[in-house]
Order: sequence, then C-alpha cells, then structure tokens
Amino acid sequence: MAKQNYSGLKARLIAMNFAQFFVWGAWLITFANYWFGTKGWGPAEFGQVFLTLGIASLFMPTLTGIIADRWMNAERLYGILHILSGAAVFTFPFIDDPNTFFWVMLLAMSFYMPTIALTNTVAYNALKTVQLDVVKNFPPIRVFGTVGFIAAMWLTNLLGFKASENQFFMSAVASVLLGIYSFTLPKCPPQQKAVGKQSFVQLFGLEAFKLFGSYKMAIFFLFSMLLGASLQLTNMYGDVFLDDFKHIPEYADSFVVRYSTIIMSISQISETLFILSIPFFLKRFGIKKVMLFSMFAWVLRFALFGFGNPAEGLWMIILSGIVYGMAFDFFNISGSLFVETQTDAKMRGSAQGLFMMMTNGFGTIIGAWTSGIVIDKYFLLTDGTKNWQDIWLAFAGYALIVTVLFVFLFKHKHNPKDVANFAH
Repeated sequence: MAKQNYSGLKARLIAMNFAQFFVWGAWLITFANYWFGTKGWGPAEFGQVFLTLGIASLFMPTLTGIIADRWMNAERLYGILHILSGAAVFTFPFIDDPNTFFWVMLLAMSFYMPTIALTNTVAYNALKTVQLDVVKNFPPIRVFGTVGFIAAMWLTNLLGFKASENQFFMSAVASVLLGIYSFTLPKCPPQQKAVGKQSFVQLFGLEAFKLFGSYKMAIFFLFSMLLGASLQLTNMYGDVFLDDFKHIPEYADSFVVRYSTIIMSISQISETLFILSIPFFLKRFGIKKVMLFSMFAWVLRFALFGFGNPAEGLWMIILSGIVYGMAFDFFNISGSLFVETQTDAKMRGSAQGLFMMMTNGFGTIIGAWTSGIVIDKYFLLTDGTKNWQDIWLAFAGYALIVTVLFVFLFKHKHNPKDVANFAH
C-alpha cells in the first residue's frame, strides 16, 4: 500500500477515536454537577446510576465481541451501537425520577460501553491488514481519543453546559454522526466461521473464558477488576469535588471553581503524553512494571486530591491531573495491548470484551456501588456537604492495598520479543 494510503487510513482511525471519546467526554466528567446541582438527587442514587457503566460492561462488550468474532463486521456493529446509544442519551434531560434515570442510563450504557473495545478491534484489524506495527502505530492514533475527550470537556465548560441538559444533547448528536461515519470504516469481518457440529461454548464464542484457566491471565483479569474500581472514581466525583470549593468563601470565586472542568481536563491532556510513551515503557519494562507504575500513580492521584485546594494547594490538584495520565493509560491501554498478544486471533474480539467486562464491568460496579454507599454513610458532614479529604484518602488507601497485592501475586517474566507480536 502506498505511503499516502497509510496516512489516509490513520486519518480515518484518528477521526473514529476522536469522536468515540468526544461522545463520552461531553457529559461523563460533568454529570455529577447536573445530578447533584440541577436535579438535587443524592449520592447513594448517584452511585447506583453510575453502576450502569459496570452492569453494561459485564455482558455487552463480551457479547458484542462474540458477534464481531463470528457473525457481523465489527465496524457495522460499532455504527449501530453508536446510533442506538445516541438516541438513548438524547432522552436523559426529559427524565425527572432517579429510578427511571437508572434504567434509561443502563440502556444507553449497554449500547455505548462495548464500543470502547470495538474501537480497538477495528483499529487493530485495519493496521494489521496493511502490515503496520500496532504497538508503534496505535498509540499515536488512540491519543486523539483523549484529544476528543478534552475537546468535549472544554466545550461543555466554556458553553456553560456543565450543569445543563445541553451536555447530553451535544453527546447524542455526536454519537449518531459517529455511527453513520462508522459504516465507511475499513471492513473488519468475523474471524471465526461455524464449521460442523459445535459445542455451546464454541457456538457462542465463549472460548475467551478459558483464559481464566491460566494462572497468569486469571490474576491479570482479577487485578483488572480491582484496579478498574479506581478508574471511574475521579470521573464520578472529580469535577463536583472542585466545584464544591465554592462553598468555602475564600475559594468561591477562584479559577478552579469557575473552570473546574477545564482543570479536570489536565488529566486528559496528561493522557496524550503518556499514551505516546507506552511503546517505550512496554518494551523497556514489560507489562508487570508498567501496571505497577499505573497503580502507584492511582495512589498519588487520590492522595494529592485529598490534600489539594484552589490556593496554596493548587499545585497538588495540577500534579494529580498529571499523574492521572500514567494511572489511566499504563493500565487501560497497556492492558488491552497485553490481551492482544496473549490470545489467539480467533478470539481476540471476545478477549478484549472480557477485559472490558472485568475493568469497566465488575470493577466499575465495585467502585460505583461501594463509593456511593460509603460516602453517604461515613463522609457526609452535618451541613450536608462531603468530607472530600477523607474520601480521597480512603480511595488512596484502597489503591495502595491493591498495589502491594499485585507485586506478590502477578507472575510475568518480561520478554521484549512479546512486544513484536503486536505487529502480527
């Protein structure tokens, strides 16, 4: 393939990744402001609604991975899911009951969450089809997903949407447009064909669950779940935490309060740098050390939030945003690439779905459900505000325990040759 066609392919995959995370960034970080501020609903219900990300990720990424592996082109399935997700998100502003919101949110997330794994499947297949090195070429493409997330966050804040229903309308329109665009993406046909009489496991593509039979993969997925509990906590509570400084007179008119979403976007800006460093770190240190770097970064992320403030502690809030890039990418992106090398080509879509199920499924459920209950029971002050310092330090303590356990339980000998497998 000519060099200009390589560039054309990358541009198309960049557009897909940009829109994929623009759709989410339009409301994910600011949703708490709408929930607590505009609607006046409580933290326990908020935790339950965020459970929908986890519940949807328990079964939908795996199910859609199976469909993409066996029955339907991944890019077509991807487009259909985005159109349905956008339609569901469009209805959010018309809901006035938190219980009803839970079910509609679950529907929207059932359509959206599997698209995260399908984005990787479509991109990996397209790059390999033209014999491009995935570990070299995918991170610079994926980084534009983070750029899209940042762009959506900034638009939401600067347009005054962070406590408004307009954030959902913006997301819904972008999702439908991405769904239509998806049908123009490079074809990603199923890799498995039904041959002869097949068992239930073979028929429904459940072979990926056999990966739990390997100690290394079982431990990897276990810690994917435990660390996944941390992934959504700052998305759930970060922006509303910064916004809550408005209740303290000396910080009420600070830049942090007025532009809390832009301050939060430092985390995503940091992601763009750390994504680009993943090939170096994976080749040099291997998956275990890269994941350890991620876990230590989560401890720092939470602890710095705990001690930061909009004045003399502003540097801690900014540094917390910077380390988030390592915390998120060194686990999420590297973990996806690790799964890609450790699984057979015929089950990679299913395996990516399984990875999503453990991180954004069980992991998010642990994080969302327990955090909502614990905050409601132990960290609400008598005036109804939240004890944010203790909340963040409790999260930091959890991340530290997970880190220590990982050091002793995950056994993986780094082989630089493994990284070369990403290209094949």
